[in-house]
Amino acid sequence: MGNLADRIEEYLKQILDKTSEGFIVLQRSELAGEFACVPSQINYVLDTRFTVERGYLVESRRGGGGYLRIIRLGLGVEGQYQQVIRQLIGEQISSDRSNTLVERLLDEELVTTREAALIKSLLSCNDLSGEFKDWDVLRACLMKNILTTLSRDDLV
Repeated sequence: MGNLADRIEEYLKQILDKTSEGFIVLQRSELAGEFACVPSQINYVLDTRFTVERGYLVESRRGGGGYLRIIRLGLGVEGQYQQVIRQLIGEQISSDRSNTLVERLLDEELVTTREAALIKSLLSCNDLSGEFKDWDVLRACLMKNILTTLSRDDLV
């Protein structure tokens, strides 16, 4: 398998897949010991691979009795994830963050591969030129509209 971060990510996702609660609680030091790495490597994986944009919420308490709680956020029509994401998007969103969100929609099978490619193309603004400076603002507005459309259950 790939590098250490990939192995840690895969391990955590496997544990999450096996639990019926939708979350796991771990000790950072025990996890670091299992992979023979420093706890900061665990932090790196959590900070980069288990973000809200990717559908996870990480709670952490440091110290002797510290723990990690990784929660998988639901993305279905009934889930709170879309509301959380709308709030996270705020007034603007970068191209990288919007691509991460679209990948999450694809992972949850809320869009097809083709639809994901279309959305990414629309949000990239690569082919648009001119004086317009607020691409991140426009991208945020479009992403919110896409999420609203996906959450509607009256679509045919």
